[in-house]
Amino acid sequence: MSKIFQLVVLPEHAADSAKIISYVRHQDGSIKKDDTVVILKKSIDARQKQVKMNLKVEIFGKDEKIPERFVPKVYKNVADAQTVIVVGAGPAGLFAALRLIQEGLKPIVIERGLDVQARRRDLAALNRKHIVNPESNYCFGEGGAGTYSDGKLYTRSTKRGDVESILETLVQFGAHENILTEAHPHIGTNKLPQIIAAIRNEIIACGGEVKFQHKVTDLILENNSLKGVICNEDVRITAEAVILATGHSARDIFKLLHDKKILIEFKPFALGVRAEHPQEVIDTIQYHCDARGEFLPPASYSLVHQVNDRGVYSFCMCPGGIIAPCATSPGEIVTNGWSPSKRNNPWANSGIVVSVNWDDIPEFHKFGPLAGLEFQKSVEQKCWEAGGKSQTAPAQRISDFIIKKKSTSLPTCSYHPGIVSVNMHEVLPPFISKTLQEGFVAFGKKMKGYLHPDAIIVGPESRTSSPVRIPRNQDTMMHPEIEGLYPCGEGAGFAGGIVSAAIDGEKTAKLIADKILAS
Repeated sequence: MSKIFQLVVLPEHAADSAKIISYVRHQDGSIKKDDTVVILKKSIDARQKQVKMNLKVEIFGKDEKIPERFVPKVYKNVADAQTVIVVGAGPAGLFAALRLIQEGLKPIVIERGLDVQARRRDLAALNRKHIVNPESNYCFGEGGAGTYSDGKLYTRSTKRGDVESILETLVQFGAHENILTEAHPHIGTNKLPQIIAAIRNEIIACGGEVKFQHKVTDLILENNSLKGVICNEDVRITAEAVILATGHSARDIFKLLHDKKILIEFKPFALGVRAEHPQEVIDTIQYHCDARGEFLPPASYSLVHQVNDRGVYSFCMCPGGIIAPCATSPGEIVTNGWSPSKRNNPWANSGIVVSVNWDDIPEFHKFGPLAGLEFQKSVEQKCWEAGGKSQTAPAQRISDFIIKKKSTSLPTCSYHPGIVSVNMHEVLPPFISKTLQEGFVAFGKKMKGYLHPDAIIVGPESRTSSPVRIPRNQDTMMHPEIEGLYPCGEGAGFAGGIVSAAIDGEKTAKLIADKILAS
């Protein structure tokens, strides 16, 4: 019978099965040298000068059969089943579609953008020629924002659903099994497109539909009941229910709902900048060493500080990554970060953002529930102007930002469209820049070396989450006023990141299925 052990080992020993066996044999003499090691969980402990690995391992005897890590999900043929429209092919939408199929319903997935492979052309045009395609970019298209913005799978939303099930589904469609063991699992932007395409192919193979370049332009409403959607001005699609999983950047959807007097609400969010360091600087700080060893991954960090009761914190930290241009309309700049699976770029970047609440933006209250969206938009447009009215982004050395001095030069930066030196205090809203300034001083005290002369900020990091919430009933997931409308995922204000959005999509689909199939 297999046995489970908890170990604390050196990083180089964590990669050596024979060393792990020797550790285990000190705890249990019945373990044999030729027994098999299976790592169940792995995390880094860098709190002390000597970095260690925490391992949870299962040891199997020489002749014991090692069971499969999980049972793959079986998806039904739903070609002739009742239909549910899923608006948006991001993680919430795709996982909702898969769950609908499991429950015996046919999903019709509607996506305004292109398939995951075709999106690459528009991303290349954005990076090289500064051309923004409003329907196909880092935010819009198959897989949503997560496909081309890193693929980090860490979430604290375990109370909302089964995180392990989401990770297992990703492995089933092509992700590496190590995401089941890592404390902070990560797929990588270079790996995600194949996984997303495999999910789409499964939806279609099971009788579901996936319609690209179908932008929702109107809703089919009858007596406060949603019967379907209109795409591209004249394409009508009807169904039993509509899952609205459009992501945090679908501003036209928020406006459509508002214009139709469908209840939406302002939601607090966060806005700031991307901070970029040489990766070796973060490695040195976090691993207490001159150079990171081969058995340690590029180091990350997580920082938070309170400035006059306002939070400033790191967000979406990307070790070994790059800063990407994520604008969704001409005349704006938006930055985000991502890492390839190997995280082998020479930079580390993270969003450093400040909380934005209703009382912070009184001049935008005239926009009602769209106040945060309009504030967000105004910052992105001002950064576009400061960058020279192109995708060239405003930037500044962190050390200069602290003393409010425009940088006379800038180091090499991963942001491909290019950066230009500005005084970010003249670009960002005062309450944002002042909080960031004090936050960086505090971060420099918490992480000695964080205020490195080659550390820079690039702005803005503005799409941390949706500035709008589309309310729903907690028990049914349905909008409180519109029968058949199911707001879901980040765009509805109920998730943040790939895993929590996927969980929200699955939960929404399950409740819809329970309702439809019971009637």
